[in-house]
Amino acid sequence: MPTRRTKRGAERTPLSGDHDVLICGASFAGLSVARELAGSGARVMMIDRYEVGERQTSACAAPTEWLQNMGVAGSMRQTFDQLVIHTPHGTSRYKLPWAFSTFDYRTLCELLDDQNDASFETAKVDGRTGNTIHTDRGDLTAPLVVDALGWRRVLAAPGYQPPDAPLSRGLEVHPHGSSDDLEIWIDRRYVPAGYGWSFPARDEVRVGVGSFDPRFHVKDTTVLLAEDLQRDAVRYQGNWIPHKLRDSTADGIFFAGDSAGHCLPLTAEGIRTAFYFGIALGRELRGVVEGRSTRAAALAAYHAFSAQHEWKFRWMLRTQKAVPRVPPRLLAPAIRAMGAQRFVNWSFDHYLNIAPPSFAAGVSPVARAGEPVAA
Repeated sequence: MPTRRTKRGAERTPLSGDHDVLICGASFAGLSVARELAGSGARVMMIDRYEVGERQTSACAAPTEWLQNMGVAGSMRQTFDQLVIHTPHGTSRYKLPWAFSTFDYRTLCELLDDQNDASFETAKVDGRTGNTIHTDRGDLTAPLVVDALGWRRVLAAPGYQPPDAPLSRGLEVHPHGSSDDLEIWIDRRYVPAGYGWSFPARDEVRVGVGSFDPRFHVKDTTVLLAEDLQRDAVRYQGNWIPHKLRDSTADGIFFAGDSAGHCLPLTAEGIRTAFYFGIALGRELRGVVEGRSTRAAALAAYHAFSAQHEWKFRWMLRTQKAVPRVPPRLLAPAIRAMGAQRFVNWSFDHYLNIAPPSFAAGVSPVARAGEPVAA
């Protein structure tokens, strides 16, 4: 196994070299790509501005079966089979057809990192010229380059920037404490278009507010929600969250995770989709390095795989835009009506199947020319 050690300070020596695959970004998507390349014999280099598992940027929760199938169940902190939804005019409790778990970010990343045999270096990606990636430590080259760097989409042509962009804004605090309930708030007292949440994680509670409108500043209302829950507003973290699917390939570069908009509108769930599309990309790249496919074929196949999900993302975005228009007095009865167990099972199962956990075990939901995609 290659030696992996984050370089800091004087140890940040010049970095250069040619590789078979270069993965820029070492969080959920990048680590999932690297996982699929393990044992392929490819020279894989993964780089990130931060050490693996160093910088948490989400509430860190995902369907339990996804965490189990990814081999990272050891990172789970708390598991839930119910969802509590609060509105100004009532509260509903849904019995979920599948479990949802919060997890520890560093532990999950380390467990996922243990499943690959890539080399790793800390370096800030500044841009590229063709297949040469420019970093603050030097240039790296590979015929297969992955951008899993997040919503900034660093390796593409200059794109949109907040607040004039299809991005949601999220902020949360991490007070110590505990709770048995996974809760969300659809309440304009906290955010005109969006929701608040409380995600317990054993010895801390992750309390936050997400706004579908990137112009709405969420700090004051995050503090307000924490105060209403009698939680301390401490240990802040926040991020921009894409809510529109983007091209997963461009100018010969592969994009995965937030850089491809692989984050579900309405719920802002992006972890399992980063796993899902990262695995799909890793399998395409493995075919190239093992000589079963070509770079051009991999670009076409991965682009098609991502694009065929566009209608699902589009309908969720339409729902995201519709929810804030519902009069508050109608929210509670609507949510109560949707809490019928048959409807909950149907809707949540369909939602899970946008990126099904069986995919991590090698079962593909996609067909090409009438034949299942090889896992």
